[in-house]
Amino acid sequence: MIALRLFAPYVAAIAGLVVLQPLRANAEWWHRGPVDYEECADAADKSATKEQKAAALTECNAKFAGRRKPGGGYTYYDFMQDRSFDIAGPNPTVEEQKRIDEQYTVYLESQRRSNIAAAFAAKQEQQKIEQASLKSEVRKVPLPQPKPPQASSSDVRSRLRPGDCTNHEFSCEWPLLSEKLNDLKKLFTSQPKQTKKADRS
Repeated sequence: MIALRLFAPYVAAIAGLVVLQPLRANAEWWHRGPVDYEECADAADKSATKEQKAAALTECNAKFAGRRKPGGGYTYYDFMQDRSFDIAGPNPTVEEQKRIDEQYTVYLESQRRSNIAAAFAAKQEQQKIEQASLKSEVRKVPLPQPKPPQASSSDVRSRLRPGDCTNHEFSCEWPLLSEKLNDLKKLFTSQPKQTKKADRS
């Protein structure tokens, strides 16, 4: 009897906690909930409105990461790697998630290497194009030619033979015309000096 009196307050406290606990409508203790995404999606299809169905499907996506395979088992699609992984249950275990993360690290390294290789190949291709265009430009640009020394009218006359100027070509007549113009120039430039001398005397 004394022992019952000692345990009575403990029993009363436990009973009070059970009674005072907020009542929640958690139906899963008497009704089995969906075990995977497919069961959850089937239940969501039975929703009354489109909004309820969309909300239920969002909850299914959050609850179950894996999808059922036709032959049994589950698969997990990692959109970061664009690759699927086989998993044992509707969600990856800790070990499976670790393996997926390791594969993601390998994937990132592979992507980095392929990006570097592609950039290197593009740079080499660009250099080849630039070298080819430089070579073609070098071929197009003519090399400067030295100018021949200009001959004076007396040199031209001395090179001309008497039989060369039968057709009265300009190249034959020019030295003679140039010489006559020079004579006229001398005549007009020297005459005013003579007239000034004549005025003084």
